[in-house]
Amino acid sequence: MITLAVFDMAGTTIDDGGAVYEALRRAVEETGVSVSPADLQNWMGTEKRAAITALIELGGGDPSPAGTVDAAFERFRAILDELYAETPPTPLPGIPAAIAALRAAGTKVALTTGFSVDVAEQILEGLGWVLSDPDDSAPNRAVRIDALVCGDEVASGRPAPYMIHRAMELTGTPDVSEVLVAGDTLVDVQAGARSGAAITIGVLSGKLSRDAFAGQPYSALLDSVAEVPDYLATSTA
Repeated sequence: MITLAVFDMAGTTIDDGGAVYEALRRAVEETGVSVSPADLQNWMGTEKRAAITALIELGGGDPSPAGTVDAAFERFRAILDELYAETPPTPLPGIPAAIAALRAAGTKVALTTGFSVDVAEQILEGLGWVLSDPDDSAPNRAVRIDALVCGDEVASGRPAPYMIHRAMELTGTPDVSEVLVAGDTLVDVQAGARSGAAITIGVLSGKLSRDAFAGQPYSALLDSVAEVPDYLATSTA
């Protein structure tokens, strides 16, 4: 039985209009290098300081001078704030209902992200999503999740499995055979496989096509996380 579902945020559960992609590109290019779309896509879903460092190097720049990566990261956050102010993130279609259905069936739901804690919490606050707490005063209609794990809370972000294992720790899930992982990037499914999760799902709600997932270690490809409750109902029946 799956008792914990671990989902990525932007592109998987949340529609950010491509703001993360754009903010990351602009922040890195402001350091004086160019960023190829392929390299940018490969580093989507990873911890953002690590992504900035890699993209500067791939563009022929040098990220080693003191303050270079930190300055680019602050620009990333500032640009992202501007883009989110113009077009606030929204839940992808069917996601709130899917999260509610999973939790009603006894499956806890955790979100993982390459964002820093402050950025992720700001997004959730804007959406009206809350960490589950039986004593809180959030309205019953609010989307509730059981844990949030960010890239700056673990030793290494995706494709390392640490965020998934941290989500297990926070939700009291001791066995990876009870874990499902889903995300819209290659590093999402790679992290899921490395974690030992029973089920790793690639979803097509982000920028990647079905062909882009070829050869990746997924259990299934779905159009959206909204399909996960039905997938579990049929695959475990």
